[in-house]
Amino acid sequence: MEKAKTYYVNASASRDGNGSSLMPFKHINDAAKIAKPGDEIIVAPGIYREYVNPVNAGLEDARITYRSEKPLGAVITGAEELKTWKKHKGTVWTARVSNSVFGSYNPYRTFVYGDWYFSPMIRHTGCVFLNDLAMYETTSIGECEKAVPDEHAWWPEEARFQWYTEQDEKTDETVFYANFHGLNPNKENVEITVRRNCFMPDKNYVNYITVSGFNINKAATTWAPPAAYQDGMVGPHWSKGWIIEDCEIYGSRCCGISLGKYLDPENDMYFTKKHVKSPTQMERDAVCRGQFHGWTKERIGSHIVRRCNIHHCEQTGIVGRMGGVFSTIEDCHIHHICNSSQLGGAETAGIKLHAGIDVTIRRNHIHHCIMGVWLDWEAQGARVSQNLMHDNFRPEGIKTRDGIMFHTDVFVEVGHGPTLIDNNLLLSKVSVTIPSEGIAVVHNLILGSFSLINSGVDSVVNGQREPRYTPYHIRHRTEVAGFMTILHGDDRIYNNIFIQHFKIEDKKKTPQDADYMAVGTKVFDIFPTFEEWNKPFAGDGMPDMGALANAHFGHLPVWVAGNAYFNGANVCKHEKEKLVDKKNKVNVELTEKDGKYRLVTNVYSFLKEFKDNIITSDVLGCAFEPEQRFENPDGTAITFDSDFFGNHRGLSTLPGPFADGAAAKKVLL
Repeated sequence: MEKAKTYYVNASASRDGNGSSLMPFKHINDAAKIAKPGDEIIVAPGIYREYVNPVNAGLEDARITYRSEKPLGAVITGAEELKTWKKHKGTVWTARVSNSVFGSYNPYRTFVYGDWYFSPMIRHTGCVFLNDLAMYETTSIGECEKAVPDEHAWWPEEARFQWYTEQDEKTDETVFYANFHGLNPNKENVEITVRRNCFMPDKNYVNYITVSGFNINKAATTWAPPAAYQDGMVGPHWSKGWIIEDCEIYGSRCCGISLGKYLDPENDMYFTKKHVKSPTQMERDAVCRGQFHGWTKERIGSHIVRRCNIHHCEQTGIVGRMGGVFSTIEDCHIHHICNSSQLGGAETAGIKLHAGIDVTIRRNHIHHCIMGVWLDWEAQGARVSQNLMHDNFRPEGIKTRDGIMFHTDVFVEVGHGPTLIDNNLLLSKVSVTIPSEGIAVVHNLILGSFSLINSGVDSVVNGQREPRYTPYHIRHRTEVAGFMTILHGDDRIYNNIFIQHFKIEDKKKTPQDADYMAVGTKVFDIFPTFEEWNKPFAGDGMPDMGALANAHFGHLPVWVAGNAYFNGANVCKHEKEKLVDKKNKVNVELTEKDGKYRLVTNVYSFLKEFKDNIITSDVLGCAFEPEQRFENPDGTAITFDSDFFGNHRGLSTLPGPFADGAAAKKVLL
């Protein structure tokens, strides 16, 4: 292998150079065309208005590294400044841009649409930004002139700033109108998105790339459903071993980071284009076709996203169908995702992963997102641990637009497990939504409810039940082991603190509703204990296969123990070892000062001498359908003897995410 080289890039260089320190390139993409394994690209502070398309892959022991010389000093943006605004009417200004600027992709002729897109409002993939905040698109000049804030927008003050676009076919120009409310757009920072991506290869298998320390913002990304090509502002496309670290990523029309699916022309937006197969069937097709297109542990996934600030994206902060397997997302700040309600559909969350096989999501701060983490299908071996999640729901008084999803901290959909949710602070109105099976919820502080229990899976069509069969996999691999509908149950709920913190808004709601708000474990009363479930299978001799049908298709058992309940949180009838405090009033408040978050609560004064056993992989056992233990991705056992901070729990422990009451007083982040 050739000796590794260092290339330099500086947008402020007097002229384009050869990549040396004395004559740096002016464009990052010039280095991306020639960088080879082991090379490093050092990028000086500046604004780089370009699309970086890495050509060559690195190697596992010789990565290609792109590094901002100064943390967040190098800005890669998909936007261009627009300074040619003229007064139109009142506070509305207008500007024209030649369509030649956009090349083959004009985001003001391209709409956000596709499979699982439910919003009745169709928006363009392009957007206008005022001082780094996305303005709100309207459907007419009149609407733009009135500039009435959208009643569905989370932040009405921001929603006052609106824009509209149309095409002038005679001059081949895109025409913009924008209401700046007294601001002069030629004196403010006004930009329009013109590029689809900022840093993302246009081909598969560009492996082992590191992207470090960049500010990556404002791109005209497209809707990224699971059976379609998934783009983002930055991402590995369909490859292995990327590291995206210490970046600020914001302003994507749809997704910030994509760890997602490749382009498969025969299965791309299949439902939108052909309609003839059910959406669920095309998802099964996508999984099986993925095997043919290289979806193996050796070729795909194992990415790391760490210490990134990801915010103000309108579909997801991080998206990934299949391509994110075996990855780690850690120490990130993910916030203000899908807040405008301009887009709507079933693919919106701070983190939205399909097939999150052996994915670890840990030590993240996730808030003010339509959902925190959504693990859809095949969350086999996924672990959500040591995260702080809060305010993942609409602000008070904001209406829900048709097509917008419900709200929760963690949503695990139609998976067979094993999926671990442990040592988290889940402080939103709905904490855990699980129309799934094989879930372990261990050592969390939970202020919200469980929802979609025994619900949210199958449909009744033509008078009959249509089960939603989803895959499970060979242990710690991508190869499909089988398909099965969701039987529900097979859950383990150990050593949590449940507090009825929020007032129940609608007492008619049931655990089968997504917005159920009664906190506690009574929702698991409908499931059998292991002893009850096992009776039909425990007899001697060869059982009659037909006689076991009810058991084969009945609910799976649950295990509930070691939990503490306050403020009227309800209790599962199966639970024997528990603490139920019906006397004391527990208060919980999350405070923030200078970016530091603390939990202020009196709950630890009421736990008294209640102690729990240490939970291990042996206690949790195996998820039923894949017959896989709740264990680490490498197959080793887990002992839950470390808390939210990583502190040791000792020989016994308190319920909840902290090893002791003193730990709860520490700065969380």
